[in-house]
Amino acid sequence: MGFIEEGRQLIQDFVTPEVRSIDARLSAVEKRLESLETNFEKRFDSLESKMERNQTQVLDTLHRMENYSHILERLARVENKLQNVA
Repeated sequence: MGFIEEGRQLIQDFVTPEVRSIDARLSAVEKRLESLETNFEKRFDSLESKMERNQTQVLDTLHRMENYSHILERLARVENKLQNVA
């Protein structure tokens, strides 16, 4: 066997199995990352939905408070008119 043939045999015997092993591990890591990404997207979507609901509730509350403020202003004007009449 020549030096080149021994080198090829060495690669086939030692390097090729390591490359296959690394490839298998990389495939497993990629699958795990895909799984994590899917979980992250689900959680993000859930959080986004909760934030939208909370924002709607806050805006509704602010709108009610604005209405109460207008009612109090009108009530104050009516009370003022009543005091001026009496």
